[in-house]
Amino acid sequence: MAEKPAHLDPSELGTKEYWDSLYKSELTNHAENPTDEGTVWFDDSDAQTKMVEFLEEQVDCEESLEAEPHLCAFGRISKESASVIDLGCGNGSMLFALREEGWTGRLLGVDYSDTSVAFANKVQETRRKQKQEEDGEEEEWQDVEFHTWDVLNGDFSDLQQQQQQQQQQQQSGEEEKGSRWDIVLDKGTFDAISLSSERNAQGNPICEGYPSRVLNLLREGGIFLITSCNWTEDELKAWIEGGTQETVVEDASDGGKKEIKKYRMRQIGRVKYPSFSFGGVQGSTISTLCFVKEAVAV
Repeated sequence: MAEKPAHLDPSELGTKEYWDSLYKSELTNHAENPTDEGTVWFDDSDAQTKMVEFLEEQVDCEESLEAEPHLCAFGRISKESASVIDLGCGNGSMLFALREEGWTGRLLGVDYSDTSVAFANKVQETRRKQKQEEDGEEEEWQDVEFHTWDVLNGDFSDLQQQQQQQQQQQQSGEEEKGSRWDIVLDKGTFDAISLSSERNAQGNPICEGYPSRVLNLLREGGIFLITSCNWTEDELKAWIEGGTQETVVEDASDGGKKEIKKYRMRQIGRVKYPSFSFGGVQGSTISTLCFVKEAVAV
């Protein structure tokens, strides 16, 4: 297993105060000009479009599965029903883009900044009104959900809907706390967390707890698509694949028998960006990798 990369020096981008201030300003700008939807992070690399295209190319695609069998996790994910959570949703642009491409399942954006969530909801309200005006009638609109939630400290039960949770248990016969999402997205959030000066209870930088939190959010076979500008592909892989998670699972089909399952994340795909060479080393300005949550022998 590769060693974890060296930690980054703290920056104001790793503070909640910075993001609260940013989204307060973007809320004001949007109120003055409804067409101003704020910053789309990594837009200069077209990362959001490429992430959406990557997902579009893989889900429900038998030809892709035959060509690249290591992407088999996608074969169990449908864009019509997939549950998707975007960590650090900002203005909600990533989830709006998925909805526009026909992703009709539950889409949830979470952010630890109340102001970010307020901004995303305001953008959605404006988009809804504009669509109704353009269509000239009351057009059906499928909302994207936005909630304040801290990815490192939030209670997983806050994200669950009782009805969907029951459906999942009936289908799988298993109950695994917190692990219910088909797809988890991150576009720059791990970057910001990596720039925080905060420490956890063990005295380590808080970014070290991030991979295990993502594991808890994903169902077995679910995928994690992450984009970073602070970490190379190799570094990102070392961070995300660097840990495991043990979970007590109750099998309803076997009289409620409990067993311990161990999980990890494994890289199964990547998004290609234009590359450059410097000092004999080839790389790109950002990295996007895809991981699957899989069980490992205990």
